[in-house]
Amino acid sequence: MKKLLKLSVTFLMATSLFACTANTETKTSQTNTEVSQEQATDEQITISHAKGESTVKLNPKKIAVFDMSALDTIQKLGIDGEFALPTNDIPSYIQGFEDATNVGSLKEPDLEGLYTFAPDVIFMSGRQEDFYDELNEIAPTIFVGLDYTNYMDSFKTNVTNIGKVFGKEDLALEEYNKIEAKIADAKEKTANIEDKALIIMTTGGKLKYYGAGSRFGIIYDELGFKEADKDKSGEAQSADGHGDEVSFEYISKVNPDILFVIDRDAVVGGENTASATLDNDLVNNTNAVKNNKVINLNPEVWYISGGGLQSVNTMIDEAMSALN
Repeated sequence: MKKLLKLSVTFLMATSLFACTANTETKTSQTNTEVSQEQATDEQITISHAKGESTVKLNPKKIAVFDMSALDTIQKLGIDGEFALPTNDIPSYIQGFEDATNVGSLKEPDLEGLYTFAPDVIFMSGRQEDFYDELNEIAPTIFVGLDYTNYMDSFKTNVTNIGKVFGKEDLALEEYNKIEAKIADAKEKTANIEDKALIIMTTGGKLKYYGAGSRFGIIYDELGFKEADKDKSGEAQSADGHGDEVSFEYISKVNPDILFVIDRDAVVGGENTASATLDNDLVNNTNAVKNNKVINLNPEVWYISGGGLQSVNTMIDEAMSALN
């Protein structure tokens, strides 16, 4: 009887010890899982860009965007989050950001409103360049402006940087490769075309010329259209890289076969339309007008958001319509 009692006590003690050990192991396992999940949430990534390096939270949820090409790419990649944007400057084709917090304009960020929003990351470009240091004090700020003299490499860097931040680098690269292939196809089509092209932006009744290496130079540099005035292109770009003011007489003298037109007033609230500005004998006697080769480019896409996955795709289609 004593021997049986001793065995029972021993069994109970062993069972109790096993239960305590198992319980401790379960708690330890749960704690390790929680730590692992916390580390995953706090994972960071360092992004190199034209302004330096920015270390940001991987897959941030509070996102401030002042560059519309970046917002274009964010939409294309299906990125979700809470957004702070210059809401009055969003191109009409970019949808789904009606609930975004308004933080100023493209050229005048609302720094106080942005500070209150407390973003995890900020995307900005040339229009906000003077504010870079102030923005970077609020949150890690990534510069996504384009280098127009090295368009495709710059475009690829910006797209893949956005993809990296949100854990969608593979998708970003896949979409970029589609555009690269589309450009290669476009170059094949323009290679044997002798028609010469001229790019003009109308603004306030005046004309601005853009050549190779300018913000709209993708037409020449990447798509392979021939310039109507290479000498002017070199002269204009040596000044500031953004083109030069020209006259109606200049367009008449150059006499382009294709005239690409961007109506800036259509997106900044100006009173002069491109069609009215260019409706005169000097322009109407050019080959471009006579042969119905005046291509009106979407000013939202070209002037506001050029450099996004969607906008560059549209830019290729619009430019190539000159061959139809």
